[in-house]
Amino acid sequence: MADIRDWQSVRREMKEFLEQRIYPAEPILQGDDKVKAREKLKSLVREAKDAGLWAVGHPVEIGGQGMPFLDYVYINEVIGRSEFGQLVFGTYTLQDSIMLNQNASPAQREKYLKPLVAGEIAPSFAMTEPDIASSDPTQLQTSAALKDGQWHINGRKWFTTGADVAAYTTIMCRTEPDAPDHSAFSMILVPTDHPGYQIQRDTPVLGLHTGHFEVLYDNITVPEENLLGARGEGFLIAQRRLGPGRIFHAMRWLGQAQRAFDLMCERLHKRSAFGGSLADKQLMQQHVFDSLSEIQACRQLTLHAARCIDSGDPGRVEIGLIKVVGARMLHNVIDRAIQVHGAAGLTDDTPLSRMYRHAREARIYDGPDEVHIQSVAKQVLKRFKDSDGRGWDFGERDSEWGA
Repeated sequence: MADIRDWQSVRREMKEFLEQRIYPAEPILQGDDKVKAREKLKSLVREAKDAGLWAVGHPVEIGGQGMPFLDYVYINEVIGRSEFGQLVFGTYTLQDSIMLNQNASPAQREKYLKPLVAGEIAPSFAMTEPDIASSDPTQLQTSAALKDGQWHINGRKWFTTGADVAAYTTIMCRTEPDAPDHSAFSMILVPTDHPGYQIQRDTPVLGLHTGHFEVLYDNITVPEENLLGARGEGFLIAQRRLGPGRIFHAMRWLGQAQRAFDLMCERLHKRSAFGGSLADKQLMQQHVFDSLSEIQACRQLTLHAARCIDSGDPGRVEIGLIKVVGARMLHNVIDRAIQVHGAAGLTDDTPLSRMYRHAREARIYDGPDEVHIQSVAKQVLKRFKDSDGRGWDFGERDSEWGA
């Protein structure tokens, strides 16, 4: 799948599958009948596997199709058009699969990584805690003490997405209580069927129950070998997981925004008021122009960040930019689409109401806007100060990519 024609072909096939198979199934997948929703999801997964659209971005050596990173970025843009795209196409596990591939022991790879990529089990990740400001993760309180070859884990996490169906949770724990900095934390793999793993609630998010669970860890004991990577490297592992993940988020946001844009344009052509089509009204045309320009600008920022990652640069400034700009763009575009739909946009007769609530989440998860804004500004100002009067070169990387 390395050449450009291949990823374009896969992109077209996925978009067709989304429009013809996933969109019509969304009412069932979002419905209150969880058994029916699970069966429908399993059916769609089988269809996606049969169509050769499963795990396209996972490395070949762990059972995926090995699509190159930059190619996969374009695919993720399509997957994001539906909140269920990741589950149907097997890309929901990509961040965790990469994390395990980089850090897991042979036994951990056999137990978790292989079935994860195959879609036989689901992962979950626990970092955020309800009683501290998680924007400063050095305050995390969940602890793990090593005694007689066992980790004893105590604490409470929330927003552990998919904890009810996951086979295990990767938990960020404080394992080095005397360490004054980020080296105090480690990652530990905990099976969710452990009796001390106590799900407290599916935390409602803006009125939606979408599987973000609060979990109590009540003196859980797991073997020492459940440590993922080395002691004290929890933050390093988390950053390696979150960096590419934020690009994946941003591309999926673009997919959501593009779907909202399509719905808005369709509505403008179908509706008339005051003697003419809504598409002929200048204020409505302003919504189209603003949304188009914001989507395209954000798209270029995201592709720029992806090129940084692909070249081996961590792209901390670029990723921070898209995390903030992408979330704002997503909100703005969906908001305009709702405005164009009028009262119908506030109902669940269109996907927009649900999309709007998810869009608001984007400004908080994986770090609130304020943290990324401060981080980016500090990095830029430092580089400017250290540049010996050369300033900030906006085209600095272009020659590296043949621009």
